[in-house]
Amino acid sequence: MRERMGAWLNRNDYVRDLKRVILCFLIVYMAILVGTDQDFYSLLGVSKTASSREIRQAFKKLALKLHPDKNPNNPNAHSDFLKINRAYEVLKDEDLRKKYDKYGEKGLEDNQEGGQYESWNYYRYDFGIYDDDPEIITLDRREFDAAVNSGELWFVNFYSPGCSHCHDLAPTWRDFAKEVDGLLRIGAVNCGDDRMLCRMKGVNSYPSLFIFRSGMAAVKYHGDRSKESLVSFAMQHVRSTVTELWTGNFVNAIQTAFAAGIGWLITFCSKGGDCLSSQTRLRLSGMLDGLVNVGWMDCATQDNLCTSLDITTSTTAYFPPGATLNNKEKSNVVVGKFDCSSAPDTCSNLYVFQPCLAVFKGQGTKEYEIHHGKKILYDILAFAKESVHSHVTTLGPQNFPANDKEPWLVDFFAPWCPPCRALLPELRKASKHLYGQLKFGTLDCTVHEGLCNMYNIQAYPTTVVFNQSNIHEYEGHHSAEQILEFIEDLMNPSVISLTPTTFNELVKQRKHDEVWMVDFYSPWCHPCQVLMPEWKRMARTLTGLINVGSIDCQQYHSFCAEENVRRYPEIRFFPLKSDKAYQYYSYSGWNRDAYSLRIWGLGFLPPASIDLTPQTFNEKILQGKNHWVVDFYAPWCGPCQNFAPEFELLARMIKGKVKAGKVDCQAYAQTCQKAGIRAYPTVKFYPYERAKRTIWGEQIDSRDAKEIATLIYEKLENLQKHGKRNKDEL
Repeated sequence: MRERMGAWLNRNDYVRDLKRVILCFLIVYMAILVGTDQDFYSLLGVSKTASSREIRQAFKKLALKLHPDKNPNNPNAHSDFLKINRAYEVLKDEDLRKKYDKYGEKGLEDNQEGGQYESWNYYRYDFGIYDDDPEIITLDRREFDAAVNSGELWFVNFYSPGCSHCHDLAPTWRDFAKEVDGLLRIGAVNCGDDRMLCRMKGVNSYPSLFIFRSGMAAVKYHGDRSKESLVSFAMQHVRSTVTELWTGNFVNAIQTAFAAGIGWLITFCSKGGDCLSSQTRLRLSGMLDGLVNVGWMDCATQDNLCTSLDITTSTTAYFPPGATLNNKEKSNVVVGKFDCSSAPDTCSNLYVFQPCLAVFKGQGTKEYEIHHGKKILYDILAFAKESVHSHVTTLGPQNFPANDKEPWLVDFFAPWCPPCRALLPELRKASKHLYGQLKFGTLDCTVHEGLCNMYNIQAYPTTVVFNQSNIHEYEGHHSAEQILEFIEDLMNPSVISLTPTTFNELVKQRKHDEVWMVDFYSPWCHPCQVLMPEWKRMARTLTGLINVGSIDCQQYHSFCAEENVRRYPEIRFFPLKSDKAYQYYSYSGWNRDAYSLRIWGLGFLPPASIDLTPQTFNEKILQGKNHWVVDFYAPWCGPCQNFAPEFELLARMIKGKVKAGKVDCQAYAQTCQKAGIRAYPTVKFYPYERAKRTIWGEQIDSRDAKEIATLIYEKLENLQKHGKRNKDEL
């Protein structure tokens, strides 16, 4: 009996243990399901390195399978489809994708798209028409201008997904693209997704086919839509001429092209090396028409000429206009190939593990930049031209500026990331402006994962400025102008980063003559990110008038809660201190641009200008001995109300040199009439001269404080010179 009881107890223990294991497994499984449900990449079945095309293809495949139209008996079909639709809406958008990668869904709280979708037929027939065609490049608004202005010849099909004629043309357009591949670029623009681009290009019917080449007006195709007719039309615009160069024509051909500002790309065919085939040369000529002349030389028959040019093996070299054609200087840019299998250590030291293109700058291999764009000619040409004249270096562990005394801007990126590729040319532009002040480098996180993890890089691109022990992350848009603004602000900060301690010391305990504007924000908040560059721009215009600060409510969450900050961004103005309790004003305006915020802040400052009456106008301006600037306005006038804070800013800028006054033309209509005021607001300058001043004054046609101040100072300088000339003559 005891043995049976023991066996029974052991069996119960076993069952209990088994249940626990099963329960644990279910918990883990559910956790995975929940995680998967929240992970947009997993929902679409793509990796975090997926390209835009791969994301579209994955979504289309799922849409055809999971669409409610195809699953009428599934009560969860609608909600399931909304999930993948939401994932697609986020990952297809470069900015939303970066925010999601960095902050997760919390970073998307201000963008809740994905609630609507199309019918199953749309995804089957109309969605991503040319995504599976490598010869056809789908151009979006960001890529279009760079492509058609690259110097290459482009034939672009502007189509609409719902257009039956567009679908009829698609098979022919694919065959045509294969036929002319290499002679010109074939593109497609989805006008359903890029309506603004199509409208700007004058597209009002579908399909519309246009030839584009930099420097010439777009040419619309009006012929029939057969492959033969399309090829015939396209070839009229392709000009492929390859010149065979020899002793008799070499000097004259080179000098004639140089005189026209055109360089030469010449293939020298000798023993060994890489001699481009005749077909490749023809294609290069067609692609580079108008930019570069393409030629070739047979060094077997032109041995003396090749020897004088120091050509010992087959090579291709670019001769820019004005290059010296001797054995010391063949060209500014030499085109070459390196076989990594013959010297793997060399490529390994450069962290090159797959075929790529690179520009080497200066001596040795310390300064070089690897091309991460598309492996197509217009992209390669643009990269080469930009890289040679810019100061961006490819970084790795051997040259990463961790302890460098000089400041560096480092762009952590991934080659598959579209925003990363869009940022690279902007970095090159910015590097030219800041040469000698700041070094620029790029770090490929797919190659140097350890370095990126060390700096907690969670999304691409992440751009960071290293200034010895200080690290500053750039959060602005991908443009050279905003990068330069960001650097300028680092060098001369216009916004003070506040902590709870400094907030109490500087803002709450501010001096009686100080005022503050403070932005309470969170890094993941999209409106906060949009506001930040405008906030800094505004702060630069208010230097010396209003102190501007910001406080990170993600880092100081408890403090912001104590300050009753319930939303982001929360903008507050702290006026001149009084005996009243803790006082501030919250901004509730619709526009959060630098101009609107500046006007709002200036409105709280005590007036720096004087209200003039007919009597004081006569005494102080017409009979006085000071320079005056006067704002003639009407209280009911909207533009006058907008200009009022700007005029107060002007009054403070010119204080001590020129006095500022205001005349209410509704109250003192006769004075304004005598002064010739016909519109409101009108600004007039009344300089002091020994001769009696007239009421007409000098009208200033500007509404910008800085511009008006500059004009006034110029007038005063001319007045001073004129007065000095009169004294010299006497």
